Amino acid sequence: MKDFDHLMSVWQAQPKQDQLSVDEVLKQVKKGIRSITSQLYWGVVAMIAMLALTFFILFFFVFQSWLTYVGIIIMLVTMLLYAILIIRNYRILNKRDATINPTEYLQNLKEYQKKRAKIVGWFYYLYVLLISLGLSLYFVEVLKGATIYYKIAVYGLTIIWIFFLTFYYKKRIFKNEEEKLNLIIEKLERLQGQFE
Repeated sequence: MKDFDHLMSVWQAQPKQDQLSVDEVLKQVKKGIRSITSQLYWGVVAMIAMLALTFFILFFFVFQSWLTYVGIIIMLVTMLLYAILIIRNYRILNKRDATINPTEYLQNLKEYQKKRAKIVGWFYYLYVLLISLGLSLYFVEVLKGATIYYKIAVYGLTIIWIFFLTFYYKKRIFKNEEEKLNLIIEKLERLQGQFE
């Protein structure tokens, strides 16, 4: 009997989880989603600017080698696909409202997170590979008359920039987004648990 009393006292001494305010959680969810969609929005703006610049170079500059045109087209198509992907993600997050049906919203966020994780993994590396290939083909003609030191500097800086984007920037940005999504999902799950 003493063991039972001791067990009851330990159980009653456990801290109770704070009840979440529905309005406060929904405000935090909207703020977190707004932060993610803002990043995606500026990613779309930057990608459209890069597409416009690449399009301008393709149609208003004359090159001698067909390899240069192939490189520019590879970059243009790759950036277009990435822009479409970012716009799709932006629309998925921006068009849904957590206040209408939080359970469905939670399921959509979980599905979005799984799809995003898969796509971010393989597509980002494919994107970097194709952009690198396109730049290499583009630089063959553009740097044809340059000195060897200038070529080494341009290729070296380009390689450093690509490594920076691939191994540092990608992890930082996508990890930040994943943490925000995890926090939002966790809050919505706790809120859902209160009503069950």
